[in-house]
Amino acid sequence: MNRSRALTSLHTEELDVLVIGGGITGAGAALDAATRGLKTGLIEARDWASGTSSRSSKLVHGGIRYLEQLNFSLVHEALSERGLLLQRLAPHLVTPIKLLYPLETPVIERCYVGAGMLLYDLFARASRTKAGMRFHRHFSRRQLKRVAPGLKHDAFVGGLGYWDGQVDDARLVVSAVRTAVDHGAAAASRVRAEGFVHEGGRVVGVVARDLESDEAFTIRAREIVIAAGVWTDDVLGLAETEIRPRVRASKGVHIVVPRDCFDSHAGLLLRTATSVLFVLPWGKHWIIGTTDTDWNLDKAHPAATQADIDYLLDQVNRVVEHPITRDDVLGVYAGLRPLLSGQDENTSTLSREHTVATVEPGLTMIAGGKLTTYRVMASDVIDHVAPHTTSVTDTVVLRGGESFAAHWNRRSIFAEQHGLTLRQSERLLRRYGSDVRAIGELLAAKPELSATLPGADDTLLAEIVYACEAEGALHLDDVLTRRTRVSIEAEDRGLAAAPVAADLMAAALDWSEQQRDTEVQRYLERVAAEIESQLQLTDEAADRVRNNRP
Repeated sequence: MNRSRALTSLHTEELDVLVIGGGITGAGAALDAATRGLKTGLIEARDWASGTSSRSSKLVHGGIRYLEQLNFSLVHEALSERGLLLQRLAPHLVTPIKLLYPLETPVIERCYVGAGMLLYDLFARASRTKAGMRFHRHFSRRQLKRVAPGLKHDAFVGGLGYWDGQVDDARLVVSAVRTAVDHGAAAASRVRAEGFVHEGGRVVGVVARDLESDEAFTIRAREIVIAAGVWTDDVLGLAETEIRPRVRASKGVHIVVPRDCFDSHAGLLLRTATSVLFVLPWGKHWIIGTTDTDWNLDKAHPAATQADIDYLLDQVNRVVEHPITRDDVLGVYAGLRPLLSGQDENTSTLSREHTVATVEPGLTMIAGGKLTTYRVMASDVIDHVAPHTTSVTDTVVLRGGESFAAHWNRRSIFAEQHGLTLRQSERLLRRYGSDVRAIGELLAAKPELSATLPGADDTLLAEIVYACEAEGALHLDDVLTRRTRVSIEAEDRGLAAAPVAADLMAAALDWSEQQRDTEVQRYLERVAAEIESQLQLTDEAADRVRNNRP
């Protein structure tokens, strides 16, 4: 119903601002524009967060490595945004996590890294929010081993511990889109921009296509913002301009393994020959990543190769007592970072800062940046197209964040009311925040929805229904890979869950039996293609395998 209303507005009204791109930057821009009182539209060719914004390291952080590049302004800005998200804007989605930085050499490395972490903490405390994190501390070898017993005893001489932020990236995007809609934005996924409308030497609209109905229509807007990430150049190709932002796509691969593969009370930040490697706690799992290589093939489905997975395993097995094997890998995901090109050919050194530019009158693009600073990026681009207005998003709590502390304090009561365990109640609160009340209403009306998906015991059946009724999920893939994390957390990557989830979606979205069967078959084929691509040795071979399936 919300999508239908949005399409009606996009068809019939002239907007102040239309944003193209439903990742975190586009969602943030739409929210910023809507909360300034501008008539705002947002379109996305696939699902919300279906690109880069659901395939990150899931960190909200300042970026310690940027200190080494002397990019102090970016670190300070990111740490300020981390504090805002953690304490005010999205306390339900952003949580502190403890990370260890093991040291391989005494004295000099400890002084060098320790100085960087001191600066990191001081930048956080100098931001306009309280730090929200504990101060870093030094560990001897014995203390390090106590915190992380799974580390090789002779691999390190000691280490440092520090705190950063973690987020479910796809849910952050959905929350931002829903908040924008709450403030009046017309947002529709599965709507693709196919051209621009020019009048009097100015861009005044977009020729769009509703991919669900295959209907073409025109959206008129005074200002159009392209926030398409690695697709920026493709969208600009529709315009009458030679301007290109020189965005390069860098492929980052992550693997997901069970928590018992590595005995540790904290995550790890490790140096590699080319970049850094994270081992991050993620519920009952570890996320290990990332790679950092150029990608010039299909942007919609970047494929991880056997070489990518072996690289990550080799790097982490340098430091863990018990090697992690290919058989331990439950999930794999690959994403593309939109990096602004520089002179250096190494993508790990390219800028994570962003740029805003007028492409032609009425058409503006934003490129680059990082997830943590999405709100600043959004503010900058809307400042550019509507300079007479003022951003207020530093005070706008994202959907689900309102009264989160009070709901968290009542988590035991919520569990008791709906026949859930305390762990289930806490997990729901960390996913939905205060919107957990709507989940509770579903459970009260249909107690059978408190059962869990087959092969995915962290996901309630009610969450599938809620994703359709409230979160804009239109296809099975939307639910299993973004509204939930079944595709990377379940041992079978969601194969057993797919038919059950499809039955629930069919009832919620009024699918025919044929459509329900098609959704299941497409999901099964996607999983098979991804698994096969991950056995290939090169990007080209993996890309061919991935794209030979529907």
